Amino acid sequence: MDYQEFTGKNVEEALTNASVKLGVTSDHIEYEVIEKGSSGIFGFASKEAVIKARVKVEVENEVETSKPEVTVDDLNREAVLNETGESLEADEVENSKKLASEFIKGVCKEMNIEVELKFFYDEVNNSLNIDLEGPDMGILIGKRGQTLDSLQYLTNLAVNRKIKDFVHVNIDTENYRERRKKTLENLAHNVAYRVRRTEKTVVLESMNAYERRVIHAALSDDPSVSTHSEGEEPYRHVVVTLK
Repeated sequence: MDYQEFTGKNVEEALTNASVKLGVTSDHIEYEVIEKGSSGIFGFASKEAVIKARVKVEVENEVETSKPEVTVDDLNREAVLNETGESLEADEVENSKKLASEFIKGVCKEMNIEVELKFFYDEVNNSLNIDLEGPDMGILIGKRGQTLDSLQYLTNLAVNRKIKDFVHVNIDTENYRERRKKTLENLAHNVAYRVRRTEKTVVLESMNAYERRVIHAALSDDPSVSTHSEGEEPYRHVVVTLK
């Protein structure tokens, strides 16, 4: 894959934008800094950071093993605070949308980020799905989606403390959740290949509960390796071992 150019307010944001566009985690990207960027004086004459980036060759050439599809809703099931299985009344759905909109737009206003919200209420899973659109979504995603996860968590609290019943709020932007899921699945298969080849255990970086479940699910049918989690939050991580 040829190098592509990415920009951001700083090098970290440019690398985040590259991760979203290329669909891999930052540790699977090789890049060169063309311009570090600068804030200028009192906001004037500022320069964006510019990098050239591409997916590492060993990742790009790795053959992805076919696995049964696991949806984001399935993997998020454990994170639901109150699984009643009951859908909201129409007025509660509208109230939830209003509360979520007010909270998210308030946060984005403080961050000087323009954002538009699109809502979809899933009656089957009792979830309010929100897609964010705007020019600075890389900032909202953050490093490995941490900012987006925090916004989702806080929005859940803001909405559910003011409505009668419970609804699970899912927030996404630029299809990041699905991109991240595929990235993690690719990572899982790459690690499994390394474990088989070297016959050595591999310890992955710290991940949140959802990301660990993606890794476990991706390798659940692999006859040659097994996975388990170790450590305490927020440093809990997945360990992949040879069976």
